[in-house]
Amino acid sequence: MSARENILNAIAMNQPEFIEIPVIDSSVVIQYDDVYAQFRTVLESIGGKTELIGDISVLKEQLILDKQSGSFVINAVAELGNVDEQAAFLTASELEKVEKAYVKGTLGVAENGAVWVYESQMINRLVPFICQHLVLVIEKENLVDTLHQAYQKLDVSKEGFGAFIAGPSKTADIEQSLVIGAHGARSAVIYVLE
Repeated sequence: MSARENILNAIAMNQPEFIEIPVIDSSVVIQYDDVYAQFRTVLESIGGKTELIGDISVLKEQLILDKQSGSFVINAVAELGNVDEQAAFLTASELEKVEKAYVKGTLGVAENGAVWVYESQMINRLVPFICQHLVLVIEKENLVDTLHQAYQKLDVSKEGFGAFIAGPSKTADIEQSLVIGAHGARSAVIYVLE
């Protein structure tokens, strides 16, 4: 028997005992009296902003003004009008000039201020990360207390890619000073539709 086979056999014989994954009772995990208030508090503490709106027409007007300004703006929210489908075919070097992107989120998580976005909602998986300013839109009824509840509602196998996005990009790795926008959007505003 070769040394390789000896090592592999030793590994095979020394496997840890199988332990069932614990079942988490979601009724005893964190629950907030006001899910939106908690979502807002956490999101603002990590550098993001949120606004509760009653009508999406507010964003339609903002999108029109953004596009009229001459900036490269991508809209991926069908309710706001013309979705920029051509963004699906743009390369990273073409997308690097995106000033603002409007993207629809699936749900928000109050405990960490994150919003889940499927790849199909991004149009191009680079869009929410390469833009300078990110605008996410979610519905208030799709705010949940915890990630446990989020994963119960999400079908993560639905598409090839998806991400939780929590506020603007930030890092403090470089000499321990906080840098906003180092690896993604410099600002993130989440509009929550009542």
